[in-house]
Amino acid sequence: MKLNEIYQIKHELWLKILFTSFAIEDDRLKNELYEFSLIEWRHLKWLSNKIVDLNDEYNYDRYAIEIEKTTSFEYFSYLINEIQLVMKNYNLEDKLFARMISDEYYFIIKLNQYLTDCENTRITAFNKKRIYNNKELSKESIDALTIFLFEETYKEYELILIYSYMQQYTNNITQYNVYQDLIDESQFHLKSFGNMLSLMGILAIPRVVIKELYKRFDIKQFLLDGIEEEKIAKEECRKLSMLVKDDELSRFFEFINYQENYHIELMKKALKGLS
Repeated sequence: MKLNEIYQIKHELWLKILFTSFAIEDDRLKNELYEFSLIEWRHLKWLSNKIVDLNDEYNYDRYAIEIEKTTSFEYFSYLINEIQLVMKNYNLEDKLFARMISDEYYFIIKLNQYLTDCENTRITAFNKKRIYNNKELSKESIDALTIFLFEETYKEYELILIYSYMQQYTNNITQYNVYQDLIDESQFHLKSFGNMLSLMGILAIPRVVIKELYKRFDIKQFLLDGIEEEKIAKEECRKLSMLVKDDELSRFFEFINYQENYHIELMKKALKGLS
């Protein structure tokens, strides 16, 4: 299998582990699975480095992923199988793949341990109840929250991929560091929104990011567009904070809103680095 084809199945595996972490309710297991997903993300970064070093290209194409399961044990068995399928394509003589297989072998050990030591719990992440932490929110608030979470989950996933791609192809250290900060921020936002979707019973994997969004050549325009998108995101957070009549949720969206402020400053910094 070619490296860019391995990149695709690794991308899919990253999403499978990440969204399993959102679906699982037990905090310890949820956090461990999320950490595994971050390691898979690093695998993707190193693999993309290798592909580019070999003067080849990679993309974010992927097949549809059916993530819905009914019990935690179904998830653990599913991930064991998916990891094993991906591992079959590694060149064990290559140090990068040796690292990957070592990590994933450990993941399999832990997942088998979960099957032995943990309780098999029901998954509620897909029950479509649209209730957040038993809060009594109005239908208007729930509808607004639902739309926001779906849109922002996709946006953060999209941004992670776009910033990673732009980072891969820049030699500007200022831009590289700014992209890394923005990736880290979007990882946190994606985690937050994914867990909220799960609590509401409406968890879903975002749609595929099309090539036209990340294969950009006008970096200045890309950053200017990014600033405008962050301004729009700020306004959506502000509107939702006012609409949702709940102090805890309002404070959370205000918190996200202020983070978007600094994202704008980071992009301005990257723009200055261009000149």
